[in-house]
Amino acid sequence: MSTGVYSATGLFVCFEGGEGAGKSTQAKLLHDHLVELGREVVLTFEPGDTEVGRKVREIVLSPETGELAHETEALLYAADKAEHLRRVVRPALERGAVVITDRYVDSSLAYQGAGRALDADDLETMLRWATGDLRPHLTVLLDLEPSHGLTRFEERDRIEGEPLEFHRRVREEFLELAGRDPEHYLVQDAHGEVEEIAAKIRARVEELL
Repeated sequence: MSTGVYSATGLFVCFEGGEGAGKSTQAKLLHDHLVELGREVVLTFEPGDTEVGRKVREIVLSPETGELAHETEALLYAADKAEHLRRVVRPALERGAVVITDRYVDSSLAYQGAGRALDADDLETMLRWATGDLRPHLTVLLDLEPSHGLTRFEERDRIEGEPLEFHRRVREEFLELAGRDPEHYLVQDAHGEVEEIAAKIRARVEELL
């Protein structure tokens, strides 16, 4: 989202990117580094890091779910975000913690907006409402060609199993979102060495602390 509100306390960092880009790995490395610096850090993810969210995750990602209406899928992801913000993200920010989330609003805009071709304005309005318009102070976009990232999975969930063209649209939307607001994004080529990527991310985050 190009506009929004930022938490007055704490620091909110989001990792975004396509399948297999290394988001979980880099989020964990950043978490561990900031803990070593003596910070309170909450490492979380979407969908699924609440009791309600775990049920949503099972529905939206399990191949056994079968085909969902695109609108249904978008609404389920929005419900997960609303619960996630209320139960995990906002309480941590309010007490001054660093919150690191693996996926947030941009994933919905990319996957359900560009990937599923849902109306972008309608989707953004819904997501603003679900999240109280809360934006990350920094979004780290790990950029990787889908044809490369998807090779990292032996088994695929509902989203990973979508055609390559779907994932290409998702990647293009991530890059477009970052291009609209470069001040609040770090776009990082995900092909590099894990530690080299982590060092660049640490440097950018430490500027914000």
